[in-house]
Amino acid sequence: MDLLQPMVTGAAITVVLTIASSAVAVLCAVVAGLARLSRSRPVRWLAVGYVEFFRGSSMLVQLFWLYFVLPHLGMSLSPITAGILGIGLNAGAYGAEMVRSAILAVPKGQYEAAIALNMSPFTRFWRIIAPQALAIMLPAWGNNFINILKATSLVSLITIHDLTYVGTTLNAMTYRTLEIFGAILIIYYVLGRWIIVPGMRYLERRATAGILRAVR
Repeated sequence: MDLLQPMVTGAAITVVLTIASSAVAVLCAVVAGLARLSRSRPVRWLAVGYVEFFRGSSMLVQLFWLYFVLPHLGMSLSPITAGILGIGLNAGAYGAEMVRSAILAVPKGQYEAAIALNMSPFTRFWRIIAPQALAIMLPAWGNNFINILKATSLVSLITIHDLTYVGTTLNAMTYRTLEIFGAILIIYYVLGRWIIVPGMRYLERRATAGILRAVR
């Protein structure tokens, strides 16, 4: 039995899941991270509730809720939508703390200098604070994206034919366990170590270079 074609298809679905879940995670992290710093107490409480709930409970159970439980409450999601939302919301909760801590790590002198230049709050944040915070948080986000990649293996339990699902199915049919799971292990490693890590290092260099150019 040919193993290559189904595993390539499964790997492609894993890549799509990783990219889409990462986009959801970044969006949720930015919104929740900024909300954690809001002067409005209800906004801060909502952000804290989101972060604590998704960090404090199992991602697998969250996926089960989105796919198996929500239909009983009148809201049905496709497997791929449930997988993307479940992984993205969970990773976004961790990312929110990265965003918040990176913004707080920007030296207060930067805020004071921007205020002295009479910049508006939006301009101050967009041109002075955000670029520095981005450079600070990128290394941590690299780890988060790798965790998102690895977390996609859980979606096989909600019927998505990702790499892990395909590998498990092929193993049940062929019993070529060493070849199948050895290949899966290598594919996950290549996607994480040879694609995500170099990509994040490139972004880190660009962010750092941008700050240096602004300083000069």
